[in-house]
Amino acid sequence: MGELKIKKFITNSLIEWEGRISAVIVVGGCNFVCPFCHNRVLVKANAASAAISQDKVLQVLQEKKDWLDGVVISGGEPCLNHELFAFIKKVKALGFPIKIDTNGYQPRMLETLIKQKLVDYVAMDIKAPLNDKYKLLSGTNLNLNRIKQSIALLRTTGIDYEFRTTYVPSLLEKNDLVEIAAYLQGSKRFYIQQFSPEETLDHSLSNLTPYPMNYLRETELECRKYVTNSRIR
Repeated sequence: MGELKIKKFITNSLIEWEGRISAVIVVGGCNFVCPFCHNRVLVKANAASAAISQDKVLQVLQEKKDWLDGVVISGGEPCLNHELFAFIKKVKALGFPIKIDTNGYQPRMLETLIKQKLVDYVAMDIKAPLNDKYKLLSGTNLNLNRIKQSIALLRTTGIDYEFRTTYVPSLLEKNDLVEIAAYLQGSKRFYIQQFSPEETLDHSLSNLTPYPMNYLRETELECRKYVTNSRIR
């Protein structure tokens, strides 16, 4: 087994893990082709950018461990990489809590990470209501049961977590977000993420204007009927 292919390394961030100063490790490759994705260079596993030395990343983390509060592993889709286990164990050995960002399409991998206590927080993207619209927003002909399994896993294992949906004009409307919130009823957190039109995988979406804040607030209030801690991000 090789080592985790790290495509980007941010030594400190105040926004990737709320309430913490975290380092951010970004891996390449994804099993979804979301048209609104703003990490298009990371979608393909053989992305042109060279991998960053794992040893170098671990060295920097060692040097900064006295003032970093955690490490975030994002992508792409981290759960496509079985090398993730060995790498997280090395990061854990330095004393860092781990947050992972995932699309939830690898429930078995996610379950193993949780059971082995290799992750402390999971942020799962919910692309759309759990119906045929999910195929459009994920860009693939997926099995929705795998998404449902991951949602149930996060809600029942005791892991700290959040669900989040990027609010894409022309692809999602208020009733879609409310339907998602209704499915997630009683969950810990549901974040409504403002759409960013920069560098989208589908170039035509780069011309979209994000929804105005008042529309996001209206949606937030409706979602709170189901998930009390629904917030705009």
